Order: sequence, then structure tokens, then C-alpha cells
Amino acid sequence: MEDYSSLRISMVQSHIVWEDVDENIGYYGELLRRLKRKTDLAVLPELFTTGLSTRTEDLAEPNGGKTIAAMKRYARDYEIAVTGSFMAADGGRYFNRAFFITPDGQEFYYDKRHLFGMAGEDRYFSRGTSRQIVDYRGWKICLMVCYDLRFPVWSRNVNNEYDVLIYVANWAESRRKVWKALLQARAIENMCYVCGVNRIGVDAHEFKYHGGSLIYSPKGKKMFAAGEKEAITVTGTVKRADLDSLRAKFPVWMDADEFELKI
Repeated sequence: MEDYSSLRISMVQSHIVWEDVDENIGYYGELLRRLKRKTDLAVLPELFTTGLSTRTEDLAEPNGGKTIAAMKRYARDYEIAVTGSFMAADGGRYFNRAFFITPDGQEFYYDKRHLFGMAGEDRYFSRGTSRQIVDYRGWKICLMVCYDLRFPVWSRNVNNEYDVLIYVANWAESRRKVWKALLQARAIENMCYVCGVNRIGVDAHEFKYHGGSLIYSPKGKKMFAAGEKEAITVTGTVKRADLDSLRAKFPVWMDADEFELKI
């Protein structure tokens, strides 16, 4: 019987080759190969195959395209789950779509709800209308993308419906203090582990990215950090017993306000 008392999470922090899907698939594929049997879940940055491009008509793919085909192959061959986001084409519309692929080939998707209008994302992508919580190795994992981090109502953990909250991002270096503060806040208020994985480097729009990928505990303690401006993979283990113990001893979630979110 498999032991689901802990979960190994690998933050794969690196640069992205601008708009070169094949190059990025190969590059990140090699980083994933190095994690074979060494982790349970590898987390890649937002739009890891293209960067924050707006060339949706040229670069977007269906779920059955080359990006997801490669991620399914890597997940199977390296025996790890893989998550990140890519530029998706679906029904004549385009989405910044997070994916979660398990080693046995299960596919889960989440479309970014909050589009970053200041970079024009809302002019080229459609916004998502529902959340995605994945059940993997006995852990409930909620998928979010970058700008979603600023909107706590969307990530509200009602009745402990998830255990781990993941944000994949292209978060600008100029707002790195906000990145850290909000990741910590989401962990505390939702009483869960939070993992945020950001890219590094400079894109074609001259936006700079600092990395700063982090995992916080449900108490808001920084557990694992990838540092800044460094291409690095950091693996950390989160434990079920620590989470369950805190929720039992300090059940603030039972006093949460009820509300309805209008989509």
C-alpha cells in the first residue's frame, strides 16, 4: 500500500525561450528527466512554452496538441505528475490554461480566471469560469495562475476542500515583495500549503522576472525557496500530519463567512 502521508513537490524555476514551443518543451523535458522517481509533483512556470505572448492565433494549441502530448509522455516515463500552464485553443477561443497530468495519464485543466489587463492579456484570452481541484496521491490540490493570486475570494478554501494551493506565474520582478506577501497570506487564510513557481529572465516586452519560487506552510512559514534570478529546481516535502494537526487544534475554517460568488 502506497504511503500518502507526505508529498514531494519540485519547483522548476527557469527562463522561457520566447514563443519557441518546441525548444521549451525539450528544455523543460530535460529538467523533468532529472527528477525521475525523485519527486511526486513537478511544477513549471506559467506559459512555460511561449512566455506571456499575445500571438494566440499562431501559438495556441488544443489539449491534444504537442505540449500536452509531451507532458503526458514525461509524466509517464519519469513517474511524476506535472503541472504548469500553456496557451490553449478551445472552441474558437483562447485560454491561459493550467494543466495537471498524472503518471497514469489523467488530465485536469483550469482556465485562468483573472486576466492581467495591464499587459493586454484580457484582449487575447478568455477568462475561466470554474475552479479545478485535483485529487492526487490522497492530496487535494487546487490550481491557480499568476494574477489569480491577488484575488483571495477566488481561492477561498471552503470547509478544507483542498490541501495544497499552487500558483504558476510570470510575476514581474518589480512586484516581487507583493508576490511573497500574497503567497504567505493565501497559506495563512486558507490553512493549507501554498506553492508558487515563477519564471526568471527577460521577455520580448522587456519585462523582468525574478523567480522567487516558494512553498509556505499552513501557518505561513517559509519552508522551501528557490532564490532569485537563478535557474534551479528545488524539491520540498509537505506532510499530511502537520496539516491535519493544525486544522484540528486551530479550526478557524469553521467560523468562515458564507457567500456566493457570481461568475
